[in-house]
Formats: sequence, structure tokens, C-alpha cells
Amino acid sequence: QVQLVESGGGLVQAGGSLRLSCEASGRTFSSYAMGWFRQAPGKEREFVAAISRGGTSTIYADSVKGRFTISRDNAKNTVYLQMNSLKPEDTAVYYCAAQLGGLDTFRRLNEYNDWGQGTQVTVSS
Repeated sequence: QVQLVESGGGLVQAGGSLRLSCEASGRTFSSYAMGWFRQAPGKEREFVAAISRGGTSTIYADSVKGRFTISRDNAKNTVYLQMNSLKPEDTAVYYCAAQLGGLDTFRRLNEYNDWGQGTQVTVSS
């Protein structure tokens, strides 16, 4: 099990950028693939991006591809989500999550066992 704490959310104008961070506790962070999900009011939680244990493989939802970048620093037990060219439809609570599965499970919400508390991102038009 790993404990996750997100930070970096806030209010930004459309076209702006934010960088989310998710710090994990424990010494086994590098054993986990990491994902970012988001949930807008009245909508289901959806996949945003994921990164493999060593950081060599990444995948993205089509809605954020080319605008968002996921990365990780295993020495700092931290995963990041750089969000550029933000749109009002990116407004949501963003969650990081950890799982032990392979690349084929990265998009599946129910494959993630550990979740952070979420950080609010609001993009104004």
C-alpha cells in the first residue's frame, strides 16, 4: 500500500498552465505504475494519463494528448502532470493513483488500489 498526496491545483484562465504533483509515502514507489484521473461535477471519474514504473512508457486520454505530460521522479517518490493549453472542460478534481499491473491495465480505474485525496483544477473561460 502507498499513501498519495496531490498538490498544485488551482484557478487558471483558459490557455494557461498548471503542474500537479503527487507525492507518495513508502520506499516502494518505483514498484508502482502511476495514473492521473479526473472527475468533473456530475460525471464519472475518467482516465487522464499513466506512466510505467521506470517512466519509459506513458499513455494519455485522447482529450489531453499533446497538451498534458505525465512524468515521475522515483528518487523523490513523486509523479507529475504538466497541463498546458488548459480548457474550461479540463475543470475537475484530479486524482493520482497507484497500481501494480501492466501497461494494458493503465486506463482501467478499477485496477488502481491506492488513491490520493484529489486536487481541484478550475479553468475559467
